[in-house]
Amino acid sequence: MKRRIVIVLISIFFSVPVLLKAQGCSVCTKTAAGLDGKAAKGLNGGVIYLAFFPLAILGTIGLVWWRGQRQTKKEE
Repeated sequence: MKRRIVIVLISIFFSVPVLLKAQGCSVCTKTAAGLDGKAAKGLNGGVIYLAFFPLAILGTIGLVWWRGQRQTKKEE
């Protein structure tokens, strides 16, 4: 169980920098290339903003599940 948690945490740790620098699609990349620096930063910020809530929801569900599993094992 601990090994799985470590693998998930390492995966999350290495995926965060990718999320912060990645564009959503090729259309977004071409649009950002045609904009000035300030507008391109705004577009990137919007992508991060839209990705934050689904990731936060999944993280919360994972945390609740993990705590429930931990309490179940303590009772055994």
